[in-house]
Amino acid sequence: MPVIAMNREMGSQGRLVAEALAAELDLKIVRHEIIDHVAQKMHVRKSTLQRFLEGKAGLLERWGTDESSLALYRSEEVLDLARQGNVIIRGWSAVALLRPIRHVVCVRIGAPLHVRVRWLMERLETDDEEMVTEQITQSDAAHTANMQHAFGVRWGDPMLYDMVLNTEHLTVASCVEQIKSLIKRPEFQETRESRAQLENLTLEYHVRAALRSDERTAEVHITIEIAAGDVTLSGIVISDAELRAVRDVVSKVSGVTKVHSKLKVMKDSKIFPLPRS
Repeated sequence: MPVIAMNREMGSQGRLVAEALAAELDLKIVRHEIIDHVAQKMHVRKSTLQRFLEGKAGLLERWGTDESSLALYRSEEVLDLARQGNVIIRGWSAVALLRPIRHVVCVRIGAPLHVRVRWLMERLETDDEEMVTEQITQSDAAHTANMQHAFGVRWGDPMLYDMVLNTEHLTVASCVEQIKSLIKRPEFQETRESRAQLENLTLEYHVRAALRSDERTAEVHITIEIAAGDVTLSGIVISDAELRAVRDVVSKVSGVTKVHSKLKVMKDSKIFPLPRS
């Protein structure tokens, strides 16, 4: 069940590569499903999130968007899709999130800026080079900011990718063939270990999302470790009530089989220990 994480670089012909690859291998391409679900969870308009992600949001929209929740719910959706398999996920910081999973193929489709500008001008049937350049530059900046904020990595870092393809010289068909060859390599076949890693990471984000969604635990910041359904919680909470709430929320998450708590209540923790005499 191939899982391909691909960058989303305006004017690079990445969309055409994804569509051709999906048609040949019968894969699903993720389009707007993620933003639909995230908007519902955050109780905001889809259009607001869309503008924010594209770097087009106004001051009030930027101020009113909870970036931490956006990154969390977005990652939860991406992991669920990767877990299902047979999918191409373009954008959504999927490359940074899924990079540790060995059977996920991370691909960048790119081209020099002037090539992308020329291609997009032809597609839009416009001679306004300044407008097209501005659109591409703004899109690149938004993707860079989103990935930097969520994962602390540079969007263009070649080390994030298993394959980088330049459509200045390669046709869409050639890109498809290169990716198909990589998918078949033994290094990218799903193993029991890589599947378990993906399952654990997916459940971790489900737990984090559940804690964020419950008003009793929305502000809790703790360490969560997952091993085949067993969840270990560690860190500090502010009260016994919050401790009980965390355990209650986590225990109800689908896929959780057991909860081990190493949580400490703040009043019992020596945050500022006295110096020894």
